[in-house]
Amino acid sequence: MSNPQQLRYSKEHEWLSTAEDGVATVGITEFAANALGDVVYAQLPEVGETVSAGESCGELESTKSVSDLYSPVTGEVVEANQDVVDDPSLVNSAPFEGGWLFKVRVTDEPGDLLSADEYDAFSSGN
Repeated sequence: MSNPQQLRYSKEHEWLSTAEDGVATVGITEFAANALGDVVYAQLPEVGETVSAGESCGELESTKSVSDLYSPVTGEVVEANQDVVDDPSLVNSAPFEGGWLFKVRVTDEPGDLLSADEYDAFSSGN
């Protein structure tokens, strides 16, 4: 599994793009998507909602289980991916492209986000 080097990762298995103009994109990793199984429902945070780093802000339901979605940063949601709401399988088929979940105007970013190499080691148990 190859995690994009330009992203940062949380220990809750979310990824975060570099903020452009203060807005970052959030999704779940391929590791998390595979662990969930086929995602059949996505409840994403709403535009205007404030999310907090490390706190639940939505959920993903799969054929195996329901999993909370955690925000890797604090900020205001500026866009939710309607394509994922309409077709939740995008989370599985394209977790780093069309399967992104929401965009957030970042007001605070924790210092414990991982690089791709650090996340690879974390998710493989090394």
